Parts: sequence; C-alpha cells; structure tokens
Amino acid sequence: MLYEVLHPIVTPLATAIWRPDVVGTEHVPATGPVILASNHLSFVDSLVIPLTSPRQVAFLAKAEYFTGTGVKGWISREWFTGVGSIPVNRDDARAAQESLDLALAHLRAGGAFGIYPEGTRSRDGRLYRGRTGVAWLALEAGCPIVPVALTGTDKIQPVGSRIPRRAKVRVEFGTPIQVAGRFDGVPQGRARRQITDEVMASILAMSGQEWAGEYNQRAPQGSA
Repeated sequence: MLYEVLHPIVTPLATAIWRPDVVGTEHVPATGPVILASNHLSFVDSLVIPLTSPRQVAFLAKAEYFTGTGVKGWISREWFTGVGSIPVNRDDARAAQESLDLALAHLRAGGAFGIYPEGTRSRDGRLYRGRTGVAWLALEAGCPIVPVALTGTDKIQPVGSRIPRRAKVRVEFGTPIQVAGRFDGVPQGRARRQITDEVMASILAMSGQEWAGEYNQRAPQGSA
C-alpha cells in the first residue's frame, strides 16, 4: 500500500530536515489494538506521529484533508489515505459517531489508532479539556491508551502559515493507561470522564503546556 512505499522514503528525509527528539517508543505495544492520544498544535501533527511511531497508526482526519486542490491538496489526500485515516465531517454529529464506529472496527482488527481528545488544534498553545470519545473507544475495544505529547510542531507550520519551516520537534510517548477491568460497575459517563482526564493529565505533564481548563472550539469558517 502507499504507506509501505512512502514511509521508508519520507521518514529519513523528514528526520534529516527536522531531527525530531523522539522519546518513549517502547511504550507503544508492538502488536494488538492501542490508541495513541495526542495534544494537537498543527496540521503537521498527523504527519509527525505516523513518521515517529514504531508502528503504523491511523487517524480520524477532517474531511477537508481529503478534498484539497493543487499539489498540497494532492499530497494531503494521498498521505492520509495511505496511512488509513478515516475522514470526519465535523459539521455532522451522526457522521462523527459513524467515524468512531469505523475507528472501533480498526481497533478490533488489532490496529493502532491516533486521536486528538481536544477535538481540534490549539490555536493559542494551551492544552484544552479532552472530549470523551477517546475513552469510549478504549472501553469498547478493551485496549490501552498511550498518551502522546508533541512540542514544536506549531513552529513548523504556525497558525496562518502555509509554508512549513524548520523547527525543533519533540515527540514523547507516555506510559500506557490501561482501562480493561478497571471500571466494572462504574457508570459509563463517569468512567469515560475519568479516563479522559487521566489521558489529558499525562499529556499535560509531558508537554508542559498551560492548562486551559475548558473545551477548545473550532476556528471560525475561513480562518487558517
């Protein structure tokens, strides 16, 4: 598939250009279902994580990444399709749930799945409260969650910038959060909230971001 062709080429090239500092890859299970839950600072996050992860990881990705035009649009579409990303129509709540169902199927097939609990990228660099879809997936699949902290990716493609820049990037894969058997008898809503808060606390400790303490909101239509 396209991923198997591009990954051996793109990874050494990207590593030579940005020289990312990658820590904790041993925390990512070599096989079996696992969720990689990351903070979200830039469009390039969904390129950086697959390039630095020790195994192939698929993401939910906004539908716009599959419909762009020109060279950038083609590269975006080919990459996200190649790594098995699942398009999300963020304006349709039912479509979002259907996408989570597809993500669950990917996990149940033994895959690694990446998700941004904040829902959308942080435009001010703060870490926002996590939405509980990540916990729903983990509970349904009975799989661990590996928190991931990205730093510096916002400098590669700052908000409003269209041309990538060189910047120091760090990717830290944290200690897995186990959910199987921990929440038997706990109300589902409470379990999802507790798991999500654990994930965000781990990301916060690794990333050193300021805690926003509220949910992130999508940028207005038409903004970068």
